[in-house]
Amino acid sequence: MVVRLLTFVLAAFCATFVVAQDSALQRLDTGEDSRDWGAVGRLELDGRGFCTGALIAPDLVLTAAHCLYEKETGKRHDVAQIEFRAGWRNGRAEAYRSVRRAIAHPKYVPALKSEISNIQNDLALLELHHPIRNTTILPFETASGLRKGAHIGVVSYAVGREEAPSFQEMCQVMGRQRGIYVLSCNIDFGSSGAPVFVFEDGAVRIASVVAAKAEVRGDKVALGAALDHSLAELYAAQNDTSPKVRKLSPLQDRNSTGAKFIRP
Repeated sequence: MVVRLLTFVLAAFCATFVVAQDSALQRLDTGEDSRDWGAVGRLELDGRGFCTGALIAPDLVLTAAHCLYEKETGKRHDVAQIEFRAGWRNGRAEAYRSVRRAIAHPKYVPALKSEISNIQNDLALLELHHPIRNTTILPFETASGLRKGAHIGVVSYAVGREEAPSFQEMCQVMGRQRGIYVLSCNIDFGSSGAPVFVFEDGAVRIASVVAAKAEVRGDKVALGAALDHSLAELYAAQNDTSPKVRKLSPLQDRNSTGAKFIRP
């Protein structure tokens, strides 16, 4: 019953929600264009691909958990081969940092890939070897929940636009199911881990992280992991260094929604 309801709700978002005109992607080619977005960067993954991430502290990058794993094998990327390139633009970054430690959300299970229960926990923190202390690269604060219809923005890298970030100044929250936002934002492969910004009270904060793109009844949407659902548990995992043994029952989290999800 829950699974059928979830499928219906996702389809209903696309079928009934009237989206105001979303803004087009703006390529941030110059220093002036990207002045406020230097804390968003490209994550180089073991020479095998890239994702997007954003600083939320001078030595801490927020991204998607699935970025830590090879797509074909599910093997964990060598953390020593992950590099955060803050403000990467046309062959140069404002800062380069290697990663000391990568922490995936404790409930994220690579083998489950794009199951709904996994997407809501698709968050990771990367601890940098050295903090980025630069007056032009300021970490973003995080925000609480987003309401349906809220105007949001996304800064991301993606295939075909990997050499400079692109900014979509306005897209919308089409709805929420459990810890997942359904978004009208324009994303593609490489956008995984991109910050979803909310603009309130003159401040820019991260409220979600791009986890997947979805196709429901032929309509393309983006899915974002809600920070108010999973970030606290991720912080707890970061601060808890004791060994853990995770038990997963054969049937746990293996429900199908009938929707097609693709990792961007």
